[in-house]
This record gives sequence, C-alpha cells and structure tokens, in this order.
Amino acid sequence: ISPVPPYSREQPIFTTRAHVFQIDPSTKKNWVPASKQAVTVSYFYDSTRNSYRIISVDGAKVIINSTITPNMTFTKTSQKFGQWADSRANTVFGLGFPSEQQLTKFAEKFQEVKEAAKLARDRSQEKIETSSNHSQESGRETPSSTRASSVNGTDDEKASHGGPAEAHLKSENDKLKIALAQSSSNVKKWETELQTLRESNARLTTALQESAASIEHWKKQFSACKEENDQLRSKIEELEEQCNEINKEKERNAQLSRRLQELETELQDKELELEELRKQGEIIPQLMSECESVSQQLQAAEKKNKDLEEKVRTLRTEVEESKHRQTNLKTELKNFLDVLDGKIDELHDFRQGLSKLGVDN
Repeated sequence: ISPVPPYSREQPIFTTRAHVFQIDPSTKKNWVPASKQAVTVSYFYDSTRNSYRIISVDGAKVIINSTITPNMTFTKTSQKFGQWADSRANTVFGLGFPSEQQLTKFAEKFQEVKEAAKLARDRSQEKIETSSNHSQESGRETPSSTRASSVNGTDDEKASHGGPAEAHLKSENDKLKIALAQSSSNVKKWETELQTLRESNARLTTALQESAASIEHWKKQFSACKEENDQLRSKIEELEEQCNEINKEKERNAQLSRRLQELETELQDKELELEELRKQGEIIPQLMSECESVSQQLQAAEKKNKDLEEKVRTLRTEVEESKHRQTNLKTELKNFLDVLDGKIDELHDFRQGLSKLGVDN
C-alpha cells in the first residue's frame, strides 16, 4: 500500500537515491539494512496540512514514512552517510549515498524543510493564540453582560419587590440564550465547514476520477512504450548483428588490403626482375657472338689438345721405350761391371804375382 494516496495533495519536492538503514531495536547500536539495493528517497509536501514527510518505498514495502518536525536533526556521520531520529516511529533512519555531493544536497534540503516546518508550526500557534484570545474576549463579555443583566434584574426585583429565586432563574435564562446563540453560530460554522468539506470531497472525487483516467492513459502509454521498447530492442539486436557482420567484413577487407599490399610489393619486385632481364636481354646478342668466338676457340683448343694428347702418347711410348732401353743398358752395364770387376781382380792377382816375382828375383 502506497503511503501517498493518489488523491492526496502531497507532491514530491526533492528526490534522490540511497541505501536505507534502520537502527537495530534490540541493541540500538548496529544498523540493519532496510533495502537490498539503492532505492528512491523523496521529500513530500502536504499543502492541506502544511507538513513535510520523507517517504521511501522498496517494491510494495514502505521502508521510510517520517514526518519532519522542527525538533529533528540530520547528522552527517561520514562523507557518504547521514542519519536522523524519528520519535514517532521510535527508530533512527540512516541513508548511505553514492557520493558526498548527494549527501550534502539531502542535508541542505532537510534543514530547509525543517525551517519550513518550524515556520508552519509558529504560524499555527499564532492562529491558535489569536482564536483563543478572541474566545477569551467573548467569554469576558458574556459574564459582564450576564452580570449586568443580573444587576438589572436585581434592581427590577428590588423595584418589584421579587424574590431571589426569580432573579436566579432570569440569570440562568440569559445564560441559556447566550449559549443558544453561540451554538447557532457554531452550527452555521459547522454547516459552512461541512459544505466546504463536501465541495473538497467532490473536488477530490473528480481529481480521483481524473487520476484514474490518467492512470489508464498512462497504462496505455506504458504499454505502447513497452511495445516500442521491445521493437527498439529487436532493432538494436539486428543492428548489433549487422555491426558484427560489418566488423567481420572490415576485418576481411583489412586482410585483403594487406594481401593486396603484399601482391603489389611482389609485383614491384617482379617488375624490377623483369627490367633486369630486359637489360640482360639487350646484351644477349653480344654474348652470343662472344659465345660463338669462344666456341671456335674451344674447338681450336680441343684440336690442339688432341694433338698434344697424341704427342703425349708418343712421348709416353718413347719414354717407355727409353726406360726399357735404360733397363737393358743398366743390366748390360751391371754385367759389364761384373766382368770388369773380375778382370780387375785378375789384374790384381796378376800384379801381386808380378810383385812376388820381382821380390824373388
């Protein structure tokens, strides 16, 4: 059940988000989380009662419904945490904000609302004192008139020589007349207030009907927005798929660009090689002529080589023959030397014989 009825004149004047805590009722020291996550915390102003409230709802659960009074104080206990005590709710509320700036704004708004509540209380007290003063003055006038009438009654009684009971009855009668006049005026006031309340009730009923119609309208708007949101989500998913395809296509294009650059580089290398081959092709006739002359020189050299080989074979044959002859000569020389050695030995023996003969002689 919402703490703010749809037909109420309360309007939000400041809204923020914070984590809500309440003091542990058993220990009065530890904080108990009132919400699992950050929830909306709002200041509401009631123009009919001239009062201010702090209200916070988590789903269908009302976790803060605190009417601000001039005696309340909001205290900053850290850079992002503040608290205030609510004697009517018999608890202490704590709020944890995501930033110090939001805590400062909430504290400034609390002080502003507190001053406004104090001013409203002072004005209401002034009205009460004024009304009480008027009632006291009217009360003072009533006894005086009563006294006057009683005095006059007494004079009349004195003039008519009546008893004291008749004077008392007349005094009571005057009092009843005054009370009747006051009750008549009060009835008129009540009728006026009742008419005002009926008109206010009619206006509230009209406002309730308008709010119900607006709720239906907003429900239809919400359904239309939800359908549009679903369509946008599907469109976003399609666009994301298209973006993925585009990214893949970009990646393929990047790969093709790199491959194209590589092919262009290879083409430039091939063109350089072709240019070198063209340059080499221009000197091919000269190389052919040189090759023919070299071939002729090679043929002449081969012919000379053959001639030289013939000569070498002839020389080898002659060398073999000379070696053979040399071997024969060595053999013959050895034989000759052997014969010569024998002849020398014989001559030596002959000489020794001649020497011996000479000695004998």
